Amino acid sequence: MDSSIEGATEAPSGDTVPEGGAFTQVTVVSATAGGSDIPAVAVAAAPASLSPSRAGDFMQCPLLYRFRVIDRLPEKPSEAATRGTLVHAVLERLFDAPAAERTAPRAKSLIPGQWERLRETRPEVAELFADDPEGERLAGWLGEAERLVERWFSLEDPTRLEPAEREMFVEAELESGLRLRGIIDRVDVAPTGEVRIVDYKTGKAPRPEYAEGALFQMKFYALVVWRLKRVIPRRLQLVYLGSGDVLTYDPVLADLERVERKLLALWEAIRQATETGDWRPRPTKLCGWCDHQAHCPEFGGTPPPYPLPVRAAGSGAV
Repeated sequence: MDSSIEGATEAPSGDTVPEGGAFTQVTVVSATAGGSDIPAVAVAAAPASLSPSRAGDFMQCPLLYRFRVIDRLPEKPSEAATRGTLVHAVLERLFDAPAAERTAPRAKSLIPGQWERLRETRPEVAELFADDPEGERLAGWLGEAERLVERWFSLEDPTRLEPAEREMFVEAELESGLRLRGIIDRVDVAPTGEVRIVDYKTGKAPRPEYAEGALFQMKFYALVVWRLKRVIPRRLQLVYLGSGDVLTYDPVLADLERVERKLLALWEAIRQATETGDWRPRPTKLCGWCDHQAHCPEFGGTPPPYPLPVRAAGSGAV
């Protein structure tokens, strides 16, 4: 296999994958029944693409998916997510250096410059420390980023790694027409052609009973790679910098086929919700961290007016 993966391109700016045009088109359907015309009905188009994050949003809470993808409600940056973005950037840039120079001190020295770059590309992150005039909280936050970067060196040896791809944007279209897209942190390709997909996590490893949920994102990426190159990745590897754990899984074809079926079912569920406007909240413990409680019925809020025409029940539109 080549060192690059066909269909991969440079990742879009920022750390999220755009959901391409899923809700910008509307189909107008009209029909004739019993000799009389049925008024045209506007039906929102099915979603065009899914990323692991947006698929995860819908599985966690359909209303959260709506708030993020359809309403595009703003969300405040969080210290944890922003630190994750910073650490990812540092680990990506470290591989620009020759192998012998990929040391922990060098990696930590990249943090100030990458933080400045992040503030330039995403000015909203500066709000995180607006109430920290002395810089004490910022110093502690940057110190935690240093500890996460340093811990990585106890889990992997970058002097012995030559990634085929870093921060790689991939997209594949299934036979159904659904496009799967995402950004893979790192792809390693062995001389024998075997592929390893690696993802960095700055949090702690999940308990064993939640490991399957954590692997969903990795199996999603494996499915995309398989669809692009007809090669099943040899290994999926999650590197948890928060706890110093490495979770690995060796997928087989049946895994990828199951993930594809699951994604097609999600796609159909999202299409139905789009057409009917029925986006139901799914309360969990994660609700306490949601930015959208003011708009959520579970907290006494009211969602914004639905921005799309919806299909009337029994209209027969498809």
